[in-house]
Amino acid sequence: MTEQPVAVRACPLAASLDILGERWTLLAIREMTYGIHRFGQIAGYTGASRDILADRLRKLESVGIVERRQYSEHPPRYEYHLTEAGEALQPTLLSLFQWGERWAEASPTVAVRHSCGHDLKIIQTCERCGSQVSRQGIEFRAAEPRT
Repeated sequence: MTEQPVAVRACPLAASLDILGERWTLLAIREMTYGIHRFGQIAGYTGASRDILADRLRKLESVGIVERRQYSEHPPRYEYHLTEAGEALQPTLLSLFQWGERWAEASPTVAVRHSCGHDLKIIQTCERCGSQVSRQGIEFRAAEPRT
């Protein structure tokens, strides 16, 4: 891929960041992953202002990552739940969590434990051969056109 002329590179990571790249977006998704669904609680646990959080939740709803569910008619109130697309972000969140534990936070305040009783460590493996993924074992190349 180094032979291509230098230009803005369109890729799935850039497209993902267009949707998820704002600070409060991933924190709101984190709260829904933790089981927090009400707007006020999401705002409180993330520290996002109500205006910014409302904007982020609307954006997530418009792209199908979050769905609103009404839980009160008078006054109308909604909960926010992850869709299948939102749930599919869990491995990404866990990887970022693990990276933050190691490189960004001096004293973790939350631990992630697997149902087997041990602290969870995310290890990426190749679906085909089962080998652990490392930078040395992967190659980036131009994608084949979709048909």
